[in-house]
Formats: sequence, C-alpha cells, structure tokens
Amino acid sequence: MGIIDKEDTPLVGRKLGNSVGEIVRCLEPYKEGLAGVAVESTFNWYWLVDGLQEQGYPVRLANPSAIRQYEGLKYSDDRWDSFWLAHMLRLGILPTGYIYPKEERPTRDLLRRRMLFVRQRTTQILSLQGMVARNLGERVSVNRIKRFAEAEAELLASMTSPHLRSAAQRSLAVIQSLSGQSKETEAEVLKNVKLREEFEMLLTVPGIGKILGLTIMLEVGDIRRFKGVQNYSSYCRCMKAERCSAGKQKGKGNEKNGNKYLA
Repeated sequence: MGIIDKEDTPLVGRKLGNSVGEIVRCLEPYKEGLAGVAVESTFNWYWLVDGLQEQGYPVRLANPSAIRQYEGLKYSDDRWDSFWLAHMLRLGILPTGYIYPKEERPTRDLLRRRMLFVRQRTTQILSLQGMVARNLGERVSVNRIKRFAEAEAELLASMTSPHLRSAAQRSLAVIQSLSGQSKETEAEVLKNVKLREEFEMLLTVPGIGKILGLTIMLEVGDIRRFKGVQNYSSYCRCMKAERCSAGKQKGKGNEKNGNKYLA
C-alpha cells in the first residue's frame, strides 16, 4: 500500500497481509483526507474492494491493462506501483474498471461454474468417443452417450478388454455426474433470477435460451456502462487486436483484454 499527499510526497509505503482489518487500520489515520483509494484489478479483488467500501472508503478499481508506466524506468516493484496508482488517481487520469455489484456476483459465478461443468463434460464425451473409435472402429454419437443406461450396456458389451470396459464405465459415470450438476445449477438459477426486460430480445436469437440469456445478462451487468456498440464488442473480444500502419500489421494488441465468458 502506498499513500501520497497532494504534492506526491509518499506518506506510507508498506507491505500488508491479505486482511481487511490490517489494511483499514493502516488507512484509518488518513481517512478524513483521502480523495480516493485505488485498488488494482487482479483475479482476487472482491474481498478487498467489498471490505473497503463497507468501511466507507471511495474505491476505484484500476484497470492494469490500460495503465502505462514511466518509459525508461530502471526499477519498479509493487511498492512503487502503488505510488504510481495513487499519482494517477490524484491527477484524475487513472483508467478504471467496473465494480460489479456484490449482490449479483454469486449468481454470475454460479453460472460460470455451470459453464465449467459443461466444458468438462464435453471433454469427457470426446475422450470416450476417441477411445471407442480407436478400439472398435465405431463412431458413437453424443446423444447416444447421454442416454447413460443404454450407452453403458451397449458399450460395455462390445468391449472385450476388462480394462476398456472399466475406463468406459468411469467416463460414463463422470459424464452423468457433470450432467446432473449442470441441470441442478440451471434449476437453482432459474428459480432465483429472471431475465431483465432489456435482455429479453436475446431469446429471439437462434441457439440462445433462458440459461445462456441469463449468463450473458449477468456477465454484462449494467449495459449503460458501455459508451457504444464498439466498446461492448471489444469487451466481448469480438474486435481484432491488431496494430497497423500504412496498411501493414505492426503488432498485436491485448487479445485477452475483455470478458472471456462473453467471448
């Protein structure tokens, strides 16, 4: 943590543990005069931003991918980076990110977990299809695999090796478990969340049902935070990340900047 005054003089430069109480105690003597608190947007910012906001601190979530450090710096570490964030905040030029509402985060993260289950199930299905194709010369459809009892009886009967039968049985068990977890997650979400009016048109798009529509809605949050369609498209990683000059490509931008779940 770094604290500076209005003349950029460092007042505090200290390494602290991941404890809201410890951080608040360090900030307390300066609370009345603080113009703001900049928190770098890392993968684990929720607890810190939530804790500081609950204590009444004006928090800004710094966007690290849009922050340029001094050119030609010979030395930099977390301590000096914290002073740099404070300096940009003081000047009013700190690139900031969206602080997603705390009350909606759990449902959004639950749907992210469902996406993980679906991806893992697809991996298991493809692996089982490959094993059957290699050993039996057959192509087993996804729908056939999803009919678990029938698929288990057919596949196990056609495999002569007990080890192959064991591998297929375990794969089918994992697929069945992941399907069950996905369905239970969907039922829980549908019971507690409804599609907001401004997102209902998503259901007119072929391939988008209620669950996918809710996933998009919860990943977007407040649609008004995007200045225009280009900004939203960029956030969804639908824009090319290229740097061009005179019609020639001079490099690539940050392809991973944006929301991987919307992508």
